[in-house]
Amino acid sequence: MERLLLCWDDLDDFIGVLGLIAERIRRVSILAVTFLAFAALLSAGIWAAFAKPPLALAIATLLGVALMYRSVTAPVRRTA
Repeated sequence: MERLLLCWDDLDDFIGVLGLIAERIRRVSILAVTFLAFAALLSAGIWAAFAKPPLALAIATLLGVALMYRSVTAPVRRTA
């Protein structure tokens, strides 16, 4: 009976290890998707700057205004 319990314990440890590996793979894949999205947006911005400079300037201005608005209206974090 004790051997059966040890086998179940080993199986539980193995499933736990698989979960840890899956979490690491999930983190790396999220990082890769984030990096690819950032690179795509950066490339689109560079392309827009060369293809249509006034449009790129307008987009940059709107993004700057949106960031300033967010920084002004965001709630203040209190650190203890």
